[in-house]
Amino acid sequence: MLTRLSIRDIVLIDRLDIDFAAGLAVLTGETGAGKSILLDAFALALGARGDASLVRQGAEQGQVTASFDVPAGHPARDLLAANDIAAEDELILRRVQLADGRTRAFVNDQPVGVQVLKSLGGALVEIHGQHDERALVDAATHRRLLDAYGGLDALAAEVLGLWAARRDAEAAVAEHRAEVERAAREADWLRHATEELTALAPEAGEETTLAERRTAMMQAEKAAEDLRDAHQAVAGSQSPVPMLAAAVRRLERRQAQAGPLIEPAVRAIDAALTALDEARAHLEQALAAAEADPRVLERIEERLFALRAAGRKYNAPVDSLAALAARYAADLALIDAGAARLAALEKAAAEAAQAYAKAAATLSERRRRVAEMLDKAVNGELKPLRLERAKFSTAIESDAGAAGPHGIDRVEFWVRTNPGTQPGPLMRVASGGELARFLLALKVVIADKGSAPTLVFDEIDTGVGGAVADAIGVRLARLGRRVQALAVTHAPQVAARADHHYLITKDAAAKAKRVTTRVTELEPARRREEIARMLAGAEITAEARAAAERLIKAAAG
Repeated sequence: MLTRLSIRDIVLIDRLDIDFAAGLAVLTGETGAGKSILLDAFALALGARGDASLVRQGAEQGQVTASFDVPAGHPARDLLAANDIAAEDELILRRVQLADGRTRAFVNDQPVGVQVLKSLGGALVEIHGQHDERALVDAATHRRLLDAYGGLDALAAEVLGLWAARRDAEAAVAEHRAEVERAAREADWLRHATEELTALAPEAGEETTLAERRTAMMQAEKAAEDLRDAHQAVAGSQSPVPMLAAAVRRLERRQAQAGPLIEPAVRAIDAALTALDEARAHLEQALAAAEADPRVLERIEERLFALRAAGRKYNAPVDSLAALAARYAADLALIDAGAARLAALEKAAAEAAQAYAKAAATLSERRRRVAEMLDKAVNGELKPLRLERAKFSTAIESDAGAAGPHGIDRVEFWVRTNPGTQPGPLMRVASGGELARFLLALKVVIADKGSAPTLVFDEIDTGVGGAVADAIGVRLARLGRRVQALAVTHAPQVAARADHHYLITKDAAAKAKRVTTRVTELEPARRREEIARMLAGAEITAEARAAAERLIKAAAG
C-alpha cells in the first residue's frame, strides 16, 4: 500500500508531500491543475521512462519518492531478496531526474538499475486509464490473473517444476547421446591410446620425481672424482696415518722416561688419527652414494623420454597422462555400456514428459472451468457500466506442441462490444472509455487475487455521468475495501464515495512570478464544496451544495 508520495521540482511542483491511507482515495481539481503531472511524477518513481522536461524550470534536478507498506510474503519482497536489497518495514522507491536527461534510481537508499525499480513498481502499483497501453498488454499477465482468480497458483507452480525436470531429463539424453556418438567415432583410436597409456602406466608427479633423481645422480657423478681424491689423501698410499701411528708407538715407548713431556703430544696425535679415521669413513660413505649404477640413470632417462614422448603425442602435460588414460578408458566404457545408459536416460525423459503432460492437461482443464466463472462474474458487472451490449470472454488456446514452463495454454482476455460483431483481444477491440470500464469490471472481480496492492485509475469516468458514473464509484469503493484504490476523477458521483478526497490546485508562487501545483486533503465541509463545484461548474449554487450533500449521504448509506 502506498503510504506517502513526496515530489520535489517536477514541472509545476516545487515541493509536495501527500500521505495516503487504505481505502478509496480520489483526486479532483480543475482542468490544468496538475493531475497529469502528479501521475507522471508517480510513474517516474515506479520506473517509467525519464525525461529532462519533467525537471522544474530553473532547477538542476527533480526527485520523486514513493513509500510503501509491504506485507510479509508479498512478491516485492522476493524481488528485494533477489537483488540483495535490504528489506525493511517500509519500502521506499526514489527516482532522481537530472536536467540533462539522466536519471538515478534508489530502493531503500540503495542504488539500483531502472529495470529493478520498474519490476518493483509493477509489483506494487497498477495504473489504468483510458489510453493506458501498459495495463494487461502482455497476454502472460492474463494467464497469471486467471490462475490467481481460480486458486491455480500451486498447480501452475507444479507444472513449472515438472517442465524444468522434463527439460533437464531431455538435456541429459542429448548430452549422453552426443558423448556416445563421439566415442563411437573414435573407437579404434581410443582403444590404441588406452592400450598404449595402460602399458606406459604413467603416475601423477612421476616426471618431476624422475627429473629430480636424474639431476641428483648427475651432480653426484661430478662430485665423485673430488671425493676419490680426498679419500686417496686420507687413506691411500700417501696417507699420513701409517707414519703418525709409528710415531705414536715410538713416543709411547719413551713415555716412562719422559712422560710429562711426551703425553700431550701423544694425545694430540691420537686425536688426529681418530679424526682422519672418521673422515675416511665419511668419504667412503659419500663415494658409495655418489657412485650410482649407470644402468639406473639410463633407465630413468629412458622412462622420462617415454613419458614426454607420450605427452607430445597426446598433446597433454605428462602429469595429466594418468587422468587422460582414465578418460579414454571411460569413453571406451561408454561405447560398451552407453546404449544401456542411454536407454535408461530416455526412459527417465519419457516419464518426465508424461508427468508434465498430465499435470499440464489438468491445469488446462481447470483453467477452462475457472475461465467460465471469471467470464460470468465480469459480464455481471458490465450492464451498470453502460456495457450491457458487450461481452467479456477468456480465450484459451491449448497446444501440446507449444508446451512451455506455464503449461500448454495461451490465455487472452477478449471482448465483443456489440452483438453481431467479432470478438477480439481486449486491448485492441475496446475503445478508450470502454477499455477503462472493462478493466474496472475485471479488477472488481479479481480484486486482491493477482492485482497489485495499489490500483490507480486515471479519469476512467470521462464521457459518462449519472447512473454510469455512480456505478463506477460503487465499484471503485468496493475495490477500496480489498485493495488501495486511487482515482483521478471528474465525476462527483465517484468523489462522493471516496474514503479520502484530495484537491489539486494551481496557485501563484514566488510573488506571482510562477505557479505551482498543490494537493490538499479535504475535510468534510470543503469536500462538500468541491463536489458541489464538480456538479455546478464555476458558480456554486445552493442547489449544487444540497445535491452534493445528498450524494455524500447516499454514498455513506
